[in-house]
Amino acid sequence: MAGVTEERAITTAGEIAERLASVRLRIAGAAERAGRDPASVRLIAVTKTVPPERIAEAVAAGVTEIGENRVQEARLKHASVPPGLRWHLIGHLQSNKAALAAQLFDTVHSFDSERLAVAVGGHRDPARDPISALVEVDFTGIAARSGIPAEEAAPLLRVVAGQPGLRLAGLMTIAPFGDPVAAGVCFRRLRELRDRLQSELGLELPELSMGMSDDFEAAIAEGATMVRLGRVLFGARAPAGVAQPG
Repeated sequence: MAGVTEERAITTAGEIAERLASVRLRIAGAAERAGRDPASVRLIAVTKTVPPERIAEAVAAGVTEIGENRVQEARLKHASVPPGLRWHLIGHLQSNKAALAAQLFDTVHSFDSERLAVAVGGHRDPARDPISALVEVDFTGIAARSGIPAEEAAPLLRVVAGQPGLRLAGLMTIAPFGDPVAAGVCFRRLRELRDRLQSELGLELPELSMGMSDDFEAAIAEGATMVRLGRVLFGARAPAGVAQPG
């Protein structure tokens, strides 16, 4: 399909089903080790660069929620994949894509400004359910990363909670790559921030979107309710300039 680059690693339908079953077992094991109900962790299948026919194979294997990094890629795929999926935007969203994002997605994980929250909420069709909205928090300080510092989360949460087209759901973060200890610290900090802000603001923040293919078990141990998994399900992607959530 035009505009969508296929991954280098090709997996068959059977392999996708096997990978999904293996991942679900790992999720269940991580949850049980943490004294949690495995059903409290939702798997978001990250379909960046994955063509619609392979998304359909994943859906046939049991995937019900998919995550896209880019609004335009999601638009190209939207009519070509099985209906009834829940669509998540997990990548950085620019304000000029707010109207299209409000049409396409059920959940947006990456709110990082008041302007963006107002734009997306204002474009949501009031006849539809509000978009589940998560505020992205960055603990790494890496220049290329999106997200806001922890100290800026409270005012943004208040703005998101006040938008008629949005339903405040929680927080999201991306841990440092290649450092399991640092990843665990990052996930713990997000959970602690969530707990503190719930108490201070009187807002419900049930969702913690954290954990990707290399670190999702550590994220579950720290309370993740949504894990964003791409490579572990679909195989390696073509190299990209900037790492994306999945």
